[in-house]
Amino acid sequence: MILYVRCALYTLWFVAVTIVMNLISAPFLFLPRPTGMPMGQAWAQLVLFGLRTICGLRVEIRGHKAEPHHVLLAVKHSTMWETVAFQGLFADPAIVIKRELLAVPFYGWYCRKMKMIAIDRDAGASSIRAMVRQGKAAITDGRPVVIFPEGTRRKEDDRPDYKPGIAALYMQLGVPCVPMAHNSSLFWQGRFIRRPGTVVLEYLEPIPHGLPRREFMALLQARIEEGAKRLLAEGRIQGDARRNS
Repeated sequence: MILYVRCALYTLWFVAVTIVMNLISAPFLFLPRPTGMPMGQAWAQLVLFGLRTICGLRVEIRGHKAEPHHVLLAVKHSTMWETVAFQGLFADPAIVIKRELLAVPFYGWYCRKMKMIAIDRDAGASSIRAMVRQGKAAITDGRPVVIFPEGTRRKEDDRPDYKPGIAALYMQLGVPCVPMAHNSSLFWQGRFIRRPGTVVLEYLEPIPHGLPRREFMALLQARIEEGAKRLLAEGRIQGDARRNS
């Protein structure tokens, strides 16, 4: 019962923060892009604050933190948590998103203003070319490029399905790729349930630029999948220990 009450309170917090921040951010849509960058980060940090204080859901970051520029971050995508967290972790990330999100009032407008990398997943090769072009511009501006290499959220028991877009960025951007794994699906469940605990987000061993395409894809998938399985197993053990204590 307590879990559902906390989740309901968090939902109210999320909606209220989103509405207020959208209204506050609206004037920045008409100003130079750098003036609005802190607004997205502030929204994400407020959402994470609500998760921490209302739901008891914290974040632990492990591994060697990547420099916040000139890097390609490849992140396992399981829940909406990753989308929120990365806007809070970095001041100005260039996150690869689906083009349909640009049509969402306020959120889509902000993504467009902040030059997120929006792609049309049905456009094939032209979409990849556009993504690479936008990725190069982001790297030139000193921004980290963040991509979910499977293209969409995946369940724990789904077979890995890494898309060619990540390989295109790796081959063309000329920067290292840092794989990242986490265990957010243990806590952020569906549209409503947010369980207490600690989401572990781990920077895995970077992959230097210059590997052949197939070797890169195999190495990337192995590191992310192995990292995710390890963190999920660790989280389950800690969860069992907490319930039995």
